[in-house]
Amino acid sequence: MSPSLAAESSSRPGQASVSGLMAEIAGTGTDPARGGYTRPVFSTAERDLRTWFIDQAQRRALAVETDANGIIWAWWDVPGTAPGSARENAIVTGSHLDSVPGGGAFDGPLGIASALVAVDILRARGQVPRRPLAIAVFPEEEGSRFGVACLGSRLLTGAISPERALRLRDPDGNTLADVAAANGQDPERFGPDPGRLASIGQFVELHVEQGRGLIDLARPVAIGSSILGHGRWRLRITGQGNHAGTTLIQDRRDPMVAAAACVLAVRAVALRFRNARATVGRLVPVPGGTNVIASAVDLWFDVRHPEDAVTAAVVENIRQEARLAAAGEGCDMELTEESLSPTTHFDAGLRTALQDVLPEAPVLDTGAGHDAGVLAAHVPTAMLFVRNPTGVSHSPEEHVEDADAETGAAALADVLASLG
Repeated sequence: MSPSLAAESSSRPGQASVSGLMAEIAGTGTDPARGGYTRPVFSTAERDLRTWFIDQAQRRALAVETDANGIIWAWWDVPGTAPGSARENAIVTGSHLDSVPGGGAFDGPLGIASALVAVDILRARGQVPRRPLAIAVFPEEEGSRFGVACLGSRLLTGAISPERALRLRDPDGNTLADVAAANGQDPERFGPDPGRLASIGQFVELHVEQGRGLIDLARPVAIGSSILGHGRWRLRITGQGNHAGTTLIQDRRDPMVAAAACVLAVRAVALRFRNARATVGRLVPVPGGTNVIASAVDLWFDVRHPEDAVTAAVVENIRQEARLAAAGEGCDMELTEESLSPTTHFDAGLRTALQDVLPEAPVLDTGAGHDAGVLAAHVPTAMLFVRNPTGVSHSPEEHVEDADAETGAAALADVLASLG
């Protein structure tokens, strides 16, 4: 890994740069209200990005297919083999194109743009794959529309059943089954794909770092070691809807008051456990009128910790606090787990191989979930992180310097070359 390699590669005629590719999609999915980008799965913005990727892959003569779960695969087949005939023990890289509401520009698309440029770099060096190489684009990684993160990779691996997935609803009440069908996908085909999964020899995902590790170490690229265990839960508090002007305070069963206590409790509980992270990121009152006492409030919280037992303890403490808060207001509560991923350690042998190729890269863990974490239970998996000088992610302030982006793509190319 060296900045000079990145500078050299980005200057070659006819070869794209990561910054150039990112500039092509900079106007897609901008959010004038929140700032940043809002690109939920099956939105116009996300569909436009998928079309952009397919076009970029075809320009590179990669063979493109979309599988039954909506994952796009762009294949660089081994020369001399019939297209699609020998896709076993493949090297796969990639990431996602969807975003959280008001997210940053780099979370997901940086990995896709870097993969495309890595292919350019390998071709410019005159290298050809000895094993098939693919770029994969996973849908609904953020879970921002249907509530389950890494939904595409979960379906592929069987980590979520197709029956449960198809029943998921977006904020407007639309099921995944209906939305997928309206976008040309057959819901009946959703589900585990053991044959495709078995064809993956190794998976390497490049991603913007979502934290300050590389800033503090003054390095442009890191190798991932593990992903903290994490999950999402929905807490529903039900009370009595009523008129805001005619109902005395002492006569109310107000779920919003209980929900406010729960938001504070989530933070307070997390502070009891060293290295725990717990966040309420979404709260929806029903019916949501300014002059209406809510009849119910749904709030969603996220909990993360390196030790799965601690994650479970944090959630149980939140459950107890929520029950007390609801009872204090004469309300009822129900807690539902929407997704849960245990702490994931990436393949040690593959990590060592990456360290041999990138000896200057530090090894860091992450508190952010990724498709690589889902795949890690089934295939040797690794991650590369590219420096984010703000340390901020899931926000418009997320950033990557152009030089670091090119260095990341060059590092990915070096890794892919070493593997295949």
